[in-house]
Amino acid sequence: MLPTGKEMVTNSPVLQYVNVLLATLGALFGFTLGPRLANTVSGAGKSLENTSATDKIAVGAGITLSIAITFFVYTLIVALKLPTPLFIGVFILLAFLVFYLCIIAMTSMKTELVTILSRGGPSPNADIKPENDATDNCKILDTNVIIDGRIADVCRSGFIEGTLYIPGFVLEELQHIADSSDSLKRARGRRGLDILNAMQKELPLVVRSWDKVLDKSAEREEVDSRLVKLAKALNGSIVTNDFNLNKVAVLQGVQVLNVNELANALKPVVLPGEVMRVLVVKDGKEPTQGVAYLDDGTMIVVEDGRKFMNETLFVVVTSVLQTVAGKMIFARVRTEEDEREETRSGSRNLGSNPPTQDGGAANYGGAGSGNYSRRGTGKKVR
Repeated sequence: MLPTGKEMVTNSPVLQYVNVLLATLGALFGFTLGPRLANTVSGAGKSLENTSATDKIAVGAGITLSIAITFFVYTLIVALKLPTPLFIGVFILLAFLVFYLCIIAMTSMKTELVTILSRGGPSPNADIKPENDATDNCKILDTNVIIDGRIADVCRSGFIEGTLYIPGFVLEELQHIADSSDSLKRARGRRGLDILNAMQKELPLVVRSWDKVLDKSAEREEVDSRLVKLAKALNGSIVTNDFNLNKVAVLQGVQVLNVNELANALKPVVLPGEVMRVLVVKDGKEPTQGVAYLDDGTMIVVEDGRKFMNETLFVVVTSVLQTVAGKMIFARVRTEEDEREETRSGSRNLGSNPPTQDGGAANYGGAGSGNYSRRGTGKKVR
């Protein structure tokens, strides 16, 4: 029996060569494009991991809606009984168009979408805003200001409004410091944890992790960079005493509350000619200089003060130097001529007040400190 036309085509040597050629080309394309395709898929997977939950929900809703609309379009095209080539072309074109429009529509209204799906529950920013607290006017504490400890007293005084937030990565850094093999770092870390525990009992302090706010890539960044990004996402302020973090945050438009700047602003103003009582605690750079300190840590360089080492004496301010690092006061030992001048000018005799022997920092205003007078006023300032 003679072979039919179909069998002749199937067993044709030309067709066999074509099949071999197509298989070879397919293998070449597979070896060439396979790794690139794998990298593309891997990159898409990483991008999907970094995508926020609201975006994932919006894209999923868009895909679902596009499938439903595409099925409806398919039934309409079938009803038109178009030729097969035209049918395939029109269907593919409309399917891509519907898919694109649905994705765009859902991502543009992701906020409303998540709110509807949650049935009036918390908005999609619930992963950003802490429960029962709004992030408006929130204050985000960094590691340095927690270890410093002064922020607790500032908050107790009521100078800082709003809720205090401790990001999870800041708490992790604090725990890492507390577990350090270095005894100094370990002490600082434990001090910070103790301060946090005390603040949490007395103040509206929230410890929360905002992993969903920041991208996965942010986990590899420094804590300062993550703090700035978090403050921008929450529209909050950073509370710190770190000079570099302060500058970086301000450059990126984030409000910063610097504890050091607050402390400098609250330091009493010292003018040349004023008299104060200080305790000389160490030698100065020059051979005759002595060094004393105020309660706030301000250095006082006393001319001819070395011979009064570990003694409390009265000095007269000669000049004040303000630098980026802080304030430095230069003074000289008060003489009998200064006392006579003060008596003639009507100022109170400071010599009637015996100096304290507490051996601590210099007494300057404040409770329990030594006396401090302004020249010519005759008033004692506490």
